[in-house]
Amino acid sequence: MAKSTKDDANQSAANPFAELSKMYEQFQVPGLDLSAIADARRKDVEALVQANKAVYEGMQALAAKQAEMFRQAMADIQGSVGTAGTNPAAQTELARKAYEKALVDMKELAEIARQSQTEAMASISERATQNLQEIREMVKKQSG
Repeated sequence: MAKSTKDDANQSAANPFAELSKMYEQFQVPGLDLSAIADARRKDVEALVQANKAVYEGMQALAAKQAEMFRQAMADIQGSVGTAGTNPAAQTELARKAYEKALVDMKELAEIARQSQTEAMASISERATQNLQEIREMVKKQSG
């Protein structure tokens, strides 16, 4: 008996919607498919998880790129300290190159952030479209 309870607890932990489905079955409402509603909510959660995963991966890529840029900037500064010396033309050229590199780096960081947001929104938008279709089908079943 204790083993069955432990197995039920493990199953509930693996699928939190199983418990919800059992509760829905107790409260049967004519014309309302509660298992379809539970399944839809499960899909909603999966879409949110996917969106969060895309955002998290994007943040990791952004942080890694920023760290790489910082290391490169420090290496460039160390290398240029001795070469520019007191020559104003060389210092101006180093400043120009640093400015151009900063612009390229900012563009790259913005692209990483944009891609991450695009992936997250695609997951959520796809699920919203599916939700509308599911609602249409439910209404069609009830009226038909």
